[in-house]
Amino acid sequence: MMNQYETVFIMTPVLSDQQMKETVEKFKGVLTANGAEIVNDENWGLKKMAYAIQKKSTGFYQLLEFKAEPEAVAKLETAYRRDERVIRFITVKLDKYAIKYAEKRRNLKNKKED
Repeated sequence: MMNQYETVFIMTPVLSDQQMKETVEKFKGVLTANGAEIVNDENWGLKKMAYAIQKKSTGFYQLLEFKAEPEAVAKLETAYRRDERVIRFITVKLDKYAIKYAEKRRNLKNKKED
């Protein structure tokens, strides 16, 4: 049974724009290789963190929403841990209310872009 998940990961701020995009594509590839369907992908850009992590006070934030089996999430988190460019990550399973909220948020974001 496919569940819907949302993952946010923070990449080190020393990456170039190209390296950041390659990192995101790598994790999208991990998901699709394990049968996941990517629903949404948002780049939140360079943000100041609440506290320093590995002596860095900023980081590139990225959000991915996807539908997948639980095994795919385990493989994704293993890939996060092995990649030195990722300094923090969190993955959560969305319940039906969170899914509706995420859809509303996506629709509002899409209207703003138009």
